[in-house]
Amino acid sequence: MRSALIAAITWALCACTAMPPAPADALRELAPTDKLRAAINFGNPVLAQRDPAKGEPRGVSVALARELARRLGVPIEFVPYDAAGQVSAAARSGVWDVAFLAIDPARAVDIAFTPPYVLIEGTYLVRNDSPLRVIDEFDREGVRIAVGDGSAYHLYLKRTLKKATLVAVRTSSDNVNYFLKERLEAAAGVKQPLVRFAAENPGVRVIEGRFMVIEQAMGTPQGRPEGARYLREYIEEMKASGFVARELERSGQTDAMVAPAAR
Repeated sequence: MRSALIAAITWALCACTAMPPAPADALRELAPTDKLRAAINFGNPVLAQRDPAKGEPRGVSVALARELARRLGVPIEFVPYDAAGQVSAAARSGVWDVAFLAIDPARAVDIAFTPPYVLIEGTYLVRNDSPLRVIDEFDREGVRIAVGDGSAYHLYLKRTLKKATLVAVRTSSDNVNYFLKERLEAAAGVKQPLVRFAAENPGVRVIEGRFMVIEQAMGTPQGRPEGARYLREYIEEMKASGFVARELERSGQTDAMVAPAAR
């Protein structure tokens, strides 16, 4: 009873402080075709998944896109991708209006990002017999690391590793299999799917710790200033209201962390 009362009060408070309707300029910039075209990266299972029964998109980024379309009063159209690099590469093509990607300075040339809404970690996967034990040991000559081409952790490791060799694979979901097939020294990736893979494959292990915190945000192509401003306010409200936390829990991603309020 008490938890139900708290939930009701929280909902009422959220309703009272809900964002006003989108300004006309923001609506025009976010839905220039009279629908919201949302790029969804199924290569990051923390944020988006396909329903195993019907194949329908679900997950926190899908829920955020649906709610944004509802508030804008326009239909939603999902534009599916297999990798984050494919999403960012299409930023100038005009095929999507909003996307869900990790913040990165290379991507920010073409994409205006909100503050992060989810924080996840990047780490490494190795074979059980690997001599590599801690994060700091991977930047060595002769260490070959499989990465999803154009992923946030790929972009980060390109800037930070000086001696190790990065081997770019088409998608993040392919890089673990490539690491095993080609007998590379490691695969880099988002921690949660690596942990799940290791649990199902006893010949590999996940390195403790992280080489980066991946800040997942919403974005819109550069040149849409009013739309970008509205998205920033929207994401802050969705974090504060508990919407992001609820959708992470609903999609089984309880290891992911809701990002703190932007300063």
